[in-house]
Amino acid sequence: MSVTVVGSGVVGLTIATELAERGVDVEIIEQAPSRGNNACSWFAGGMLAPWCEGDTAEEPVVRLGQQSISWWEHHIGEITKRGSIVLVPPRDMPELSRFARRTQEHTTIDKQQLSQLEPDLADKFSKALFFEKEAHIDPRQALEILEENLAKRRVKIQYGKTLNTHKPKEIIVDARGFASKDSLKDLRGVKGEMLIIKSRDINLTRPIRLIHPRFPVYIVPRGKVRDGYVYMVGATQYESEQRGAITARGMVDLLNAVYAIHPAFAEAEILETGADVRPAFPDNLPRLRWNKNTLYVNGLFRHGFLLAPACAHMAAESILDRNFKPEFMDEDYRQQSTS
Repeated sequence: MSVTVVGSGVVGLTIATELAERGVDVEIIEQAPSRGNNACSWFAGGMLAPWCEGDTAEEPVVRLGQQSISWWEHHIGEITKRGSIVLVPPRDMPELSRFARRTQEHTTIDKQQLSQLEPDLADKFSKALFFEKEAHIDPRQALEILEENLAKRRVKIQYGKTLNTHKPKEIIVDARGFASKDSLKDLRGVKGEMLIIKSRDINLTRPIRLIHPRFPVYIVPRGKVRDGYVYMVGATQYESEQRGAITARGMVDLLNAVYAIHPAFAEAEILETGADVRPAFPDNLPRLRWNKNTLYVNGLFRHGFLLAPACAHMAAESILDRNFKPEFMDEDYRQQSTS
């Protein structure tokens, strides 16, 4: 059996990895000219935080997302497993209780415990939630390692290619994200925006989420550099299918929220901004859809790195056994599209 995976974002690379590990002949083609142009994955936060997602996400996201922590650890080596912290502004303390009721696997910590976990947050917040089991990765580094591992298995990634310019193998996996809307008519776009900043003053060691009534935000550590600490700050969420640069509103909202976490972030340098459109179906859950010899894997919404391993496993099993019924398989669509 031979498979062409279309798309080299996190979904395409994890599917190719699962297939290659099962001995399948795999190749990847990518329309972008080089790595870094598959923007949704490139601009991701990299939080492996399934329990936090339970606040707004459906049950499968929480359950299947838990598998991602061990998957990423196995495939890219060491990941950062220091948990995550959820904060609220002092005037919005009831929101912390609401978040706690809707999520699991957390402990409520006081001011002293918070200062022990993150000294730079001492005296800023009186109470927080600590999700000890959660983890995070650097998405760009993770994509690079997956590509390197695939190369060792002789899986070729050809950039600047589309199905119109390339003869595919026996089976096609369409993992193009929002670009697949030409075939998946019920796919919608949800625009997200992010910043990468550097602070000389603030050293945070785990993802921090701020529950804010107007602009919830998260800060994910991206490592120490010679003259400071780098963070990814995200992410706005708009119902929009228009790609483009970060908006003025998005920039202001993210900066206001990060300033609310610590006023010293006002002196941080903005290293990079980014924006792209996340692919989502109406219920914000993924879909696997067969149409003849093409398997579409899409709709991971803002859970790309969290759900990609589970979706990749389902895709590989479905390809090797067409009678396999993965959780996210859209059977009604398959019956309609192949009739």
